[in-house]
Amino acid sequence: MVLSIYAAAMVFLPIAAASLVFLWHAFRSKWSDHPYPPVAATMIGHILNFKRVHDFYTDHHYRYKTYRLAYPTHSYVYTTDPANVEHILKTNFTNYGRENFNHEILEDLLGDGIFTVDGEKWKQQRKLASFEFSTKMLKDFSSVVFRKSAVELSKILLEASRTKQTVEMQDLFLRSTMDSISKIGFGVEMNSLSKSNSGPEASFTRAFDTANSMVLWRYLDIAWKLKRYFNIGSEAIMKESIRTVDDFVYKIIQSRRQEISAQNSSEKPDILSRFISLSEKEPEKFSDKYLRDILLNFMIAGRDTTAVTLSWFFFLLCKNPGVEEKLLQEIHDVVMENESGSLQESISMFSQCLTHRVLDKMHYLHASLSETLRLYPAVPVDAKHVDSDDILPDGYRMKKGDLVNYVPYSMGRMEYLWGVDAKEFRPERWLENGIFQSQSPFKFTAFQAGPRICLGKEFAYMQMKIVAAVLIRFFKYEAVTGKEVTYRPSLTLHMNEDGLNVHVNCRSDW
Repeated sequence: MVLSIYAAAMVFLPIAAASLVFLWHAFRSKWSDHPYPPVAATMIGHILNFKRVHDFYTDHHYRYKTYRLAYPTHSYVYTTDPANVEHILKTNFTNYGRENFNHEILEDLLGDGIFTVDGEKWKQQRKLASFEFSTKMLKDFSSVVFRKSAVELSKILLEASRTKQTVEMQDLFLRSTMDSISKIGFGVEMNSLSKSNSGPEASFTRAFDTANSMVLWRYLDIAWKLKRYFNIGSEAIMKESIRTVDDFVYKIIQSRRQEISAQNSSEKPDILSRFISLSEKEPEKFSDKYLRDILLNFMIAGRDTTAVTLSWFFFLLCKNPGVEEKLLQEIHDVVMENESGSLQESISMFSQCLTHRVLDKMHYLHASLSETLRLYPAVPVDAKHVDSDDILPDGYRMKKGDLVNYVPYSMGRMEYLWGVDAKEFRPERWLENGIFQSQSPFKFTAFQAGPRICLGKEFAYMQMKIVAAVLIRFFKYEAVTGKEVTYRPSLTLHMNEDGLNVHVNCRSDW
């Protein structure tokens, strides 16, 4: 009997506590001239819906443009209102930071990099990165790397076509973008797409992925600091992974410093070499630790985001063959191909035709990639820390210490933003007389907006267009039946563990 009462209490008390929190937040909303956003759910609902968390947010956004999830100590506010997004990301940018919220969790992996800091540290890195991304040398070097990556991908697909094996596309894209970003960032050939799974490059890749996963787990694990102190469980794995990452990166930095010192006249185009060259003017600002943080932040930005977008892009093509046909026709119309011998030779020559001028003419491809990002944004939700009390444009009050989130995943599904066909994959919504028309960055938020707008946006489009053009021109895809494709909860919108499995066939007109 006592046990039954105890068990009932263990069930009732959390429910009662959650109800009290809900009522407190709900009534508090009405006691102010500027009310808090309405309470859509509590902490318990948030946890119970974690596996479908982005659709959980969206379900509530069908009812409210701005709402909050009530927690005992603070609120998580979510908004799809472009006016609010502009206020958070631009108008009152300095009040909505990242450092208080993210730095402690991310520091072991990303250090004082651009994604974990605010203020002067952020301004300095942003200024340096902005200059580097604007150079012709980096743009030309990147296009060479992207074309080579597309050709390497095609070799794997060609073999799969010949052997009638299925291919998991997300895994291929993740390995391909790791190779590209490592070459551009480090000047190092990672060879992730090769069959070799050994050596320091492969160890670094595995450790980097593991550390990335462990960082995400920290957002959920309330005991992670205790585990780190005692070096147990997930934090022991994290520590070992960071050690492997650091060993690899620091050796590259030291080796590159020696090369540049010995060859003063030789300027290499990769990011690391260019930052080391800058360090000769201000050596106290460019320590090895500083360079390490810059590189790993650059890798986080340039690897997963592009890979997951390409994965969802091909997922949508498998479901929309009419779009695929239009893309193929545009490629034929824009690219002037030269005749060659083997299929592999044709692919290599075709990739060389994908110049900046040719890519700029591919309006339907650009629209299709943007439509993919509208429905499946690489970063589906982005949180900012409220540094001081504020009023949003829609009249709702923000309290210091709350976390306010704008939600690209939900925004792409809102009819009041995109029309009654908001849930449909329709690239034509981005075109006017066949020409791509951009949207407000506060409505289409896949690349952030305001002072933190993504510096690598044009590089991301260039890489995705090169890879997509090559793979669509020479291969056809059919999704494997019986395998559900959905996302898994993470900082970026990865597909679930099964990924995107497809049958691949060579096109008959190559």
